Amino acid sequence: MKRLVLMRHAKSGWDDPTLDDHDRVLNGRGRSSARMLGDWLRAHDLLPDVALVSDAARTRETFERLKLDCAGRLLPALYEAGPEQMWAILHRAQGETVLMIGHNPGIGWLAQNLVADAPPHPRFFDYPTGATLVAEFDVVDWSGIGTGKGRAIEFIIPRELTG
Repeated sequence: MKRLVLMRHAKSGWDDPTLDDHDRVLNGRGRSSARMLGDWLRAHDLLPDVALVSDAARTRETFERLKLDCAGRLLPALYEAGPEQMWAILHRAQGETVLMIGHNPGIGWLAQNLVADAPPHPRFFDYPTGATLVAEFDVVDWSGIGTGKGRAIEFIIPRELTG
């Protein structure tokens, strides 16, 4: 059994129009959301063995503010990645529980394609910032995951968390 925690980066700022999109950092709400998402993952014992993180500033900062005790791999290929690129990265993943932090629209499309049945949540299909899907796969290794093979265990957005 493999478990995937699929997270869109927390809310980023648009305050500096001179910044390249890749360099945008989290805003105040995003920093708070990332901390609360980390608390939520710990409280639900959903701790990853490894994190696969886009190398954009906002995804790196989201990962850092989760304060999880796992190795993080910064992957330039996850920045602006489509679902096909994300599949390829996941198929090479190691560990029982993997956290992937990326961007829309790719991360939302991947979430929709991974699970057999979408979680009954009104925000699942627009996958807002900080949206987090936890899915389980009855496979021996990550190369066995495929379209509709996942079972949604949890889906949460930061606005549902307090702290």
